[in-house]
Amino acid sequence: MATRRTESPMHVRLLESAAHLLASEGPSGLSTRKVAAAAGTSTMTLYSQFGSMPDLIKAVVDEGFARLAVEFDQVPQTDDPVADLGGVFSAYLSNARANPDLYVVMFGSASLGGYRGSPDDTLQTGRYTYDYIVEAARRAVEAGRLDALGPVAIAAQIWSALHGYVVLELAGYFKPPESGVRNVLQPMLLNLVVGLGDSRESATESARSWFADD
Repeated sequence: MATRRTESPMHVRLLESAAHLLASEGPSGLSTRKVAAAAGTSTMTLYSQFGSMPDLIKAVVDEGFARLAVEFDQVPQTDDPVADLGGVFSAYLSNARANPDLYVVMFGSASLGGYRGSPDDTLQTGRYTYDYIVEAARRAVEAGRLDALGPVAIAAQIWSALHGYVVLELAGYFKPPESGVRNVLQPMLLNLVVGLGDSRESATESARSWFADD
């Protein structure tokens, strides 16, 4: 389960302001002055909170994954692990919609330029959130609903499908009156679950609870 410190409102505003500038303008549009102005504070406050610009950017990425973990923590477990996968799907989408700037920064859709760490460090940041998807897949495998491909490999396919859809939705490719969730994401994930070993009938029944509000 994820644990989080209670941060001050100013701390959060600085993180969100930096994320917005990175998402909208890229690293060239980022400066301590711009971040502080957007957050309604001074550069001195920014430095007292984070120490340096690289530290601020790292904190932005960490915040994005921490919020995702909080969403995952709220997904209940029932006696239907494939229905519970839908809770993981919904939590992932809900987090991205609520935090679009953080999302594009944490997964590298927004360039961090020289602020990006080493490839190894970057890939390990937020890795713990992937474990939530692995655990949900493990339960479905152990219940005999998905095949023996393995929870880690199954989670990789689920994550790839979710991330691809989310990036397109955040970019504005799926808009009302057509529901991208109903017409694209739900059937794609249903087909994926069937391809991973569940029967079409069982998967369809479990999927009735997926994305109920979309």
